[in-house]
Amino acid sequence: MDSLQKEFPRFKSDPSSDSIFGHGFADIIGKWDWQQTIDFSLSANEADVRRVLGKASDGSSVLDDRDFAILISPAASHYLEPMAQLSSRFTAERFGKTISLYIPMYVSNACTNKCVYCGFNHDNRFDRTTLSLEKIEEECKAIKELGPFQNLLIVSGEYPSLTGVEYLEKVLQVCRPHFHNLTLEVQPMRASDYHRLTKVGLNGVVCFQETYNREAYAKYHPHGMKSHFDWRLNGFDRMGEAGVHKIGMGALLGLEDWRGDSIMLARHLMYLRRKYWRSRFSVNFPRMRPSESGFVPKSIISDRELAQLTCAFRIFDHDVDISFSTRETPEYRNHIMHLGVTSMSAGSKTEPGGYSSAHEALEQFEVSDERTPAEVSESIRKGGFDPIWKDWDMIFD
Repeated sequence: MDSLQKEFPRFKSDPSSDSIFGHGFADIIGKWDWQQTIDFSLSANEADVRRVLGKASDGSSVLDDRDFAILISPAASHYLEPMAQLSSRFTAERFGKTISLYIPMYVSNACTNKCVYCGFNHDNRFDRTTLSLEKIEEECKAIKELGPFQNLLIVSGEYPSLTGVEYLEKVLQVCRPHFHNLTLEVQPMRASDYHRLTKVGLNGVVCFQETYNREAYAKYHPHGMKSHFDWRLNGFDRMGEAGVHKIGMGALLGLEDWRGDSIMLARHLMYLRRKYWRSRFSVNFPRMRPSESGFVPKSIISDRELAQLTCAFRIFDHDVDISFSTRETPEYRNHIMHLGVTSMSAGSKTEPGGYSSAHEALEQFEVSDERTPAEVSESIRKGGFDPIWKDWDMIFD
């Protein structure tokens, strides 16, 4: 404990005590140089890879961020088979042969941010939609007709005056009778707001830092609250302070060098686990997809590299939930679920009102896996896994 307190600054534990930016990972991320982080991974050799795999193989050794960087190095690409075997083994030990299914429900595509890569960019000239509570009730009922979902991800653009804590509180109250597990993917909030929402059924929060490269982040997020790097990055600390049960994190692969962002993500996860050990954690690796913005990714991560990254995260952290969305193709998701994935979305509609209405609103990104939930579930069974529609019960709240 003493060494932890020396390495990381103290944090307020009272969720009602907020400052504009607070304290958190943003205060220590500067100790790592971005380019040196990438160069270390690129310079790893096969002897380094064999050493890390040997260290990991007994299942009890704790890997550090340098070990992780070696596992996603070009040198490690020649060891994908033993990495996949280790990843599958650790996943089965912690999660069994299961894949948890969830479904996203978009409640608003209104957004004040001007992220250059996003279909919700404030400057995009489309009619914006924010669902009424009555419409949200219809969406819930329509989703339940698609399959026995109990894990709902509620997604919104970042527009606090329209979709702030008061609105979200009402949304959760509408959705709670229909679903056992409710997760939000919305604008970062104060710890006191997260704490307030846990009282009406909030189980988890997902947030993507997009990129951990501070300088590049400013280029991609020129206007809106999202332009504040520290506020967003320290949001994960505020979730932990508020006692959020499950914290989801990730980087948008394609904005900057994928190895740099992945190593920073691993460091961030390691930090959060040490500080907020009562919370569960999940990671997601969304690759850049077409959107209304027409943005062209700067960096491309191949299918094989994404598989390597997935295995590396499982070897690095045996307990983290690894999630894949419908951004990926059916063929790829059928393959990747054997390499460490523990949750998947199914039947996704990325426009508000998409389940209960044929009306097409502005989408955040295009879906690649358009299979029905029943088809996704059947493919999971054929792959030798059990599809799990529920992994949390209201009684725990």
